Amino acid sequence: MNIDLSALEVVNNEAKKRFEITVGGQTAVTEYMTPGDKIIFTHTEVPVGLEGNGIASLLARTALEWAKEKGLKVMPLCPYVAGYIRRHPEWKALLLEGFRVD
Repeated sequence: MNIDLSALEVVNNEAKKRFEITVGGQTAVTEYMTPGDKIIFTHTEVPVGLEGNGIASLLARTALEWAKEKGLKVMPLCPYVAGYIRRHPEWKALLLEGFRVD
């Protein structure tokens, strides 16, 4: 399946504490918790039929942009989000003091 990322809408479903993208009835998510002035990314999941299209990257980037706008410090417990930050070091400035992704 070839997906045009620019046509996708990322929704911050605050009630479910997750960023979502729905394509063809399938939903990809990045889940989080927001204790105090932190955001803890706990899990990212993309349905098998949507994998390999950059959807997880779009979720991670959008979630990090939201965290930056809100002034939240980031704890990426989710391996995907941690890896995204490793590959895009411009986001390391958002990490909670002492938290490393290297």
